[in-house]
This record gives sequence, structure tokens and C-alpha cells, in this order.
Amino acid sequence: MHGLVVQRSLCRVSGRGVAPKRGIKRIMTVRATTDAATPKPKPKAPQQMLVYSPPHPLIKHWLAILRSEYTPSPMFRSACSELGRLLIYEAVREFLPTMEQQVQTPLGAVADATLVDPSRPVKVIPILRAGLVLLEQSSQVIPFQETYHVGYVRDPATLQATSYLNKLPPQLSPDDLFLITDPMLATGGTIVKVVDDIVSRGGRPENVRVVAVVVAPPALKKLADRYPGLKVYTAMIDEQVDERGYIVPGLGDAGDRAYGTPHH
Repeated sequence: MHGLVVQRSLCRVSGRGVAPKRGIKRIMTVRATTDAATPKPKPKAPQQMLVYSPPHPLIKHWLAILRSEYTPSPMFRSACSELGRLLIYEAVREFLPTMEQQVQTPLGAVADATLVDPSRPVKVIPILRAGLVLLEQSSQVIPFQETYHVGYVRDPATLQATSYLNKLPPQLSPDDLFLITDPMLATGGTIVKVVDDIVSRGGRPENVRVVAVVVAPPALKKLADRYPGLKVYTAMIDEQVDERGYIVPGLGDAGDRAYGTPHH
């Protein structure tokens, strides 16, 4: 059965919503929807979507700065960039391809060395606008990367996302590695479409990492049902999405706040 695992989080996500679990800081399994009427062979290694919420004090600090309505735009953008660097560090910990070599030290000795493989740059995909801010310090933790911008606008009435920019290559390799950044995963419509685009061009969902500041159960449920095996890294799982499609308590409109755009 497909599912979702939340690691080091204080919430359990299911099809019925979020149930806070006090004191739970380990791994919790969440099952995605399956067709119970159709018998399926028992899988040897069931895939599960993983959601990581690292319990780092700096991640909590920058999240608090981002949540405050009194944080001015320049500080909001700086905090978002710093939080992006920390979350990306966690996301690529066991993700970057490496190669073994030897280097000569200043003392004339030879030492074994592990280096990031430059032949397999990570394809980073910021979802415009605010996804760009999370990537401002990504070069500090991803030595070799290629950037492909995608842009989506959400209809305020239907909450459906429509693409207005897509710079992804027409053909991708199953071995390509992808990092998608978007400050908020609320209803899940946009992030699912981006992963759909990757898969339709030849990429594999298990090679996708998603970095977000805050996420909500509707987006996690939609991703878990469609793409078990995908991994999400976030500062916090918030409990709900309001009728406008905003995460509560959330951050407000991250794009407007990052770029000083008046929100109407």
C-alpha cells in the first residue's frame, strides 16, 4: 500500500485531516488512498512519500521571522533565503552524486577524497515568484546545478493553477536529479503539475526533492496519492487551508512579502 511518512514532525496527516500528536518526534506512517476492492500482490518494498521537518533551532528561528506580520520585506526575503539554504542542505544530504578520487595535500601526502560529481548537476526548479528566494544561497550547498524556471498563477475563485512559463527541457533522463522550491504547498495543485511535467518528460518521482517553508495536509495528501517515493523537506506542517487557499497560520503571500508587492 502506498503511503507517506512524516519524520520528526508533530502532526499526523491522513485523508481525514491533521491530528496533532504531542511528544511524537519520530517517524509516523500515513497511508494514501488505494482501491480496496482490487486485490494487489504484496509488494516487497512499499513506496512511501517522505516528509522531513528537521528539528533545528535555526530553522525554527527563521520560520518565526517569516511568520511575523511585522517583518519588513528585506528581512523577510533574507530569512527565506537563509531558511532555503538550511532546508536544501538537509535535502541533498544523501542526494548529491559523488565520486572517489585522491588529492595531494600541502604536506606532500596523498589523501582519499570524495567530491560531488560535476557530470550530474542537480536540476533546480524554482516555482515563480517566491521559489526563487529559497534558491538565493543554493550554490553554497549544491556545487553543480542547472536552473529551470516554471511559473504558475492560481485562479482565486477556482484555486486551479495555470502555467504561464515552463523552461524545462522537452526530454529528461531517468537519472536526472531534481530539486523543486516553493515556499508554500497549500492545496497541492501547482506542485503536482510541476512533478507531472517532470515525469511526462522522462524524469522519475523518486529522484525529486521538494523544499518548502510550510506545507498543509491537502497538498501532502495529493502528492502522496499520486507520487509515493517523492520526498518533501519543510520547516513546518501547518494544520489547515482556508477558503481562499491560504495556509493557516502560514506566512501570508510569500511572493508579495518577499518582493514588497502591495497585496490587494
